[in-house]
Amino acid sequence: MPLRFGYGTNGLADLRLDDALALLADLGYDGVGLTLDHMHLDPLAPDVAARTRRLAQRLDTLGLQVTVETGARYVLDPRRKHGPSLLDPDPDDRARRVDLLIRAVRIAADLGAHAVHCFSGITPPETGPETAWHRLADALTPVLDAATTADIPLAVEPEPGHLLATLADFHRLRHLLGDPAHLGLTLDIGHCQCLEPLSPADCVHAAAPWLRHVQIEDMRRGIHEHLPFGEGEIDFPSVLAALRANRYQGLTVVELPRHSHAGPHFAELSLPFLHRAAATATRSPVPVPPPHGDPSATPEGSTP
Repeated sequence: MPLRFGYGTNGLADLRLDDALALLADLGYDGVGLTLDHMHLDPLAPDVAARTRRLAQRLDTLGLQVTVETGARYVLDPRRKHGPSLLDPDPDDRARRVDLLIRAVRIAADLGAHAVHCFSGITPPETGPETAWHRLADALTPVLDAATTADIPLAVEPEPGHLLATLADFHRLRHLLGDPAHLGLTLDIGHCQCLEPLSPADCVHAAAPWLRHVQIEDMRRGIHEHLPFGEGEIDFPSVLAALRANRYQGLTVVELPRHSHAGPHFAELSLPFLHRAAATATRSPVPVPPPHGDPSATPEGSTP
């Protein structure tokens, strides 16, 4: 099965949503990673249901698949980046983030999306790790209930610097929640290069049973900076070969939010790069996936 590539709207923030979608369709992308935000599809707008219906029709007309992403910086709080989070000390603040994620699940169901992406947030000051983990599990429980009802996977992303930073942390959450069927994983390939003990390709193999969404960009070891393809250290043919070998069926979405000022340029360059890397992977022998399971090490940056 061929891989399906998308581009994130957080990397096209200066374009109207319809213009961004038309651009991606014209360039040949298979889908879009749709970040719910004020400039595109505002999840808090009073007419969001009607706008979602129109968007679903537009995606169908353009032949674009979609994954819903929830990483907008200031959609809930104009003064706090990614605030409030699922880990905030104030239960009312946590409830605002939970409400956003449940709204995202409903929007994803109406769009026929592959998954809803989310992340844990940064552990607040003076909050112990056990308290943070239990807050995260409690906050995600109603979101998972909504995802189960809608039959939409909730794909949690390990994010450097967050409570849930690594694959090992994802497995901690999975076990804490009792391994619910609709809890999945967003794997950011750059984050694997940044801090995982395994190579990005081996991360794909290890994560395959839970993999519901993939974000992709270049990155260097130890530096959390999303880079255009070719400016980092990642071996992309091996990563794409691993996705293919594990029959990954979701979208692989280019994630370049800090390059949004030149989003159309990078969107145009990124898809041919990925197609060339995928062709190289196809010509190479398909690797035999190692046994799936939890990573054997908890690297620096993870919560012990």
